[in-house]
Amino acid sequence: MAKRDSTVDVVDSETVAAEAALAGKGRATPTRKEREAANKKPLVPSDRKEAARSAKTQNQVARERARVGMAAGEEKYLLARDRGVQRRFVRDYVDARFSVGEVIIPVMFGVILLTLLPSSSLQTYLMLVLYAFVLVVAIDLYIMGTKINNRLKAKYGSLDRGLRWYGAMRALQLRPMRLPKPQTKRGKFPA
Repeated sequence: MAKRDSTVDVVDSETVAAEAALAGKGRATPTRKEREAANKKPLVPSDRKEAARSAKTQNQVARERARVGMAAGEEKYLLARDRGVQRRFVRDYVDARFSVGEVIIPVMFGVILLTLLPSSSLQTYLMLVLYAFVLVVAIDLYIMGTKINNRLKAKYGSLDRGLRWYGAMRALQLRPMRLPKPQTKRGKFPA
């Protein structure tokens, strides 16, 4: 008669038990009644004020997370107008260069204040300076838009609609007020 090795029997029974555990859930499937009872929630919570407070807190946390994500330029939190690789390229290009349009708001504010002076000849001169400045800004934006379009065509082949306008509107904003916040330093143009 052959001797049986008891260690082989123990190992075999352990592997069979492990395989059985992997094959099944290890518990009975819940009945429909049990699943429905687990999913039931009251239509009106028992403590409405507490439920309103917790919902308000959750909404505040979600809004803050979205605000921080949008400022950081995370694609998930950006508005539809800011999404996409081409728009990211335009943002980075605009943020890397100095645009004359960045100072249009302070210049206009200064001109408005100076036009409050009673001298009509000074007011006329200031309006001419303002018109000349607006013309310089328009030329700068046109040149920037052309460069952006050329670089995007070289990199991606085709262009999304409205990229020139998107870049121009971003270039007219003061750098600290841009949203999403600038991700590149001046002079670091995208490749």
